[in-house]
Amino acid sequence: MLQKYKKWKVLYNFTPKLIPYILKSLFIILFSLIIFSSCQEIQFDQKILDQTSINAELAHEGFSRCRSFISAWLEYADSATGLIPRNIQSSKDIWNAQDAAADNYPFMVLSTAITDPTMFQGKMLDMLRMETKLTSRVGALPDTWSFEKQDFANSELDMNSILFGSSEYIKDGLLPLTEWLGESPWSNRMISILDDMWAHAQFETDYGNIVTPNVEVHGEMLQTLSRIYWMTGQKKYLDWAIRIGDYYLLGDQNPAINKESLRLRDHGCEIISGLCELYATLSVVNPSRRMIYKVPINEMLNRILETGRNEHGMFYNTVNPQTGAVLDQRMSDNFGYNLNGFYTVYMVDGVEKYRQAALTALGTLNNNYKKYLWEGSQGTGSADGYADAIEGALNIYNREPLPSAAEWIDSEIQEMWSKQQESGIIEGWHGDGNFARTTIMYCLWKTQGITLDPWRDDLKFGALVNNDSLYISISASSKWEGRLIFDTPRHNTSLNMPFDWPRINQFPEWYAVKNKKYYVFWSDKESRQYKGKKLSEGVNIQIKPGRQLFVITES
Repeated sequence: MLQKYKKWKVLYNFTPKLIPYILKSLFIILFSLIIFSSCQEIQFDQKILDQTSINAELAHEGFSRCRSFISAWLEYADSATGLIPRNIQSSKDIWNAQDAAADNYPFMVLSTAITDPTMFQGKMLDMLRMETKLTSRVGALPDTWSFEKQDFANSELDMNSILFGSSEYIKDGLLPLTEWLGESPWSNRMISILDDMWAHAQFETDYGNIVTPNVEVHGEMLQTLSRIYWMTGQKKYLDWAIRIGDYYLLGDQNPAINKESLRLRDHGCEIISGLCELYATLSVVNPSRRMIYKVPINEMLNRILETGRNEHGMFYNTVNPQTGAVLDQRMSDNFGYNLNGFYTVYMVDGVEKYRQAALTALGTLNNNYKKYLWEGSQGTGSADGYADAIEGALNIYNREPLPSAAEWIDSEIQEMWSKQQESGIIEGWHGDGNFARTTIMYCLWKTQGITLDPWRDDLKFGALVNNDSLYISISASSKWEGRLIFDTPRHNTSLNMPFDWPRINQFPEWYAVKNKKYYVFWSDKESRQYKGKKLSEGVNIQIKPGRQLFVITES
């Protein structure tokens, strides 16, 4: 009797310690049943699945075109250095920072990062190392290299040219790579060049020295410094950006108030979105200075709306903002670059007319600008013009998904793709890289940011979000094993930015998984639960010949 009592007493005393484990087990069982039940309710709507298959075909074509572009350009690489030329006609003897390095090479890198990791870690990285070794002329600052001379093309040092090429290489090439890759050898090269540019800032202003008097460089620096400040946390980058901001907004240099000519296309428009990026950064880290900038920022944007647009809300190439005269009536293919700035200030201050400016332009494209000859000459539009226009539309569409804009983007990508020759060359100049840049942006829309490793020629994958569920279609002609890799909120994970304001040459985020959230990964056979961190690192899957379907839901 006493022994039996002792057994019950031990059990009684131990039971409270078991309760948390019992409850946890019951919770797991209940949660699993809920997940299983919800998975059973998911239906594969045929229209949705058909669209994912269409997206897969389009993404496959785009990635294949990028690979063809790479192969074609590598045929022209210099045999001694492995570097690609500025173009394949008149400048095939040189590699330069502002063109070959800024516009073409980086998107060969990005294409291989997605479709060919071996080439990415091999030939592409070798090109970076060779470029750094050979072309760095003033510290890390690159200068033009001659393949024939195997030396710098210019015997005399032109510091203004070097600073301009360095700025172009950073903003047009290395910064977009960093948006996708995060910290890498390319971001290290970018920061080295950026630091040495500012070590040679010789242009004196009332607010401190800045790099050059060139307005395009100022715009590029504002965009770069705002993002690199967040990426590194180093105050010097913000201080340098504020010097430029003060020069334009507190002095007599406001581009839409104090100037007789305002260029609303590239090689001039960068200052608009650059000032707006600095304004967004200051709204978080220095609200008092943001308030100082608020009036001149609004004056700039309001005057552009008054003088810079046609009846459709699209921007002219060049205007006189003081008189309202249109100096170049052609439409800017960089309308989206300008709208990035308007939408950024809308996100900060909630000014509805700035959002409406973006909606008006986005809404007019499908009815008025199909097959439009952006940068047209002799009856044909430039592939580069299409690239910039499509990029701009994609970036705003990512924030304001108008169905008519999606239709326009789908039609115009075909126009751009039609410019590619059978060889893989597009037009044979450094702008060919922008063809690849925008194609990758488009493909990532069609895959919702998903990539597969390893990529294979017969592999086709596409995705679509419907009612908060992500539908994925993957097909292959033979068995495939590898990783399904999901995108992340890169504005934060790559750049540590506080929010995702629209940026020139960024790669928009579509279905971006968050590290600590749970997701249910469902196929027609089973369901599995993963944390977002695991999805971003890659989920191992097998694909049999034919098409397979998956659904992702947030749990």
